[in-house]
Amino acid sequence: MIKTGFIYLAVITVLYTIGFKRDAEKGRKSLQVAGQTLYRMAPLLLSIFALIGLLQEFAPPELISTWLGSQNRFLSLLNGGLIGAIAIGPPVAAFPIAGSLIDSGAWPPAAAAFIVSWVSVGVVTLPVEAHVFGWRFALLRNAITFISALLIGLLIGGVI
Repeated sequence: MIKTGFIYLAVITVLYTIGFKRDAEKGRKSLQVAGQTLYRMAPLLLSIFALIGLLQEFAPPELISTWLGSQNRFLSLLNGGLIGAIAIGPPVAAFPIAGSLIDSGAWPPAAAAFIVSWVSVGVVTLPVEAHVFGWRFALLRNAITFISALLIGLLIGGVI
């Protein structure tokens, strides 16, 4: 993970160097926008890291393995999808949390179902969606995306 981060930093440094050579003013504005984005995202990123720390310390690997491990694949896949469906927060938070789950013994397809479900199924936001689009549409969309999340998890399991 650290190696990937350094590769990204190197690529970004090269791109900024090229950008500054082409137009220094746009390069400065770009850095300013990046700094503002980092400032706005810092609380969220710190919260994500804190949540991962809590998960790693207070949810023992045995618990993660029991709920999301490979011993009962169907139940683990279902649990991953359900946990993702009730989770709320920015999609970017799902990835490091899923990585932490895998590190604690989760079956990768269950973690994939967790991510896809987090991003696409909205149990918490269902009343708002139903108010805007109607209950039939909201329930059907959520059911289809939940089943899709499980299928995507299985597909990822076939690839890994």
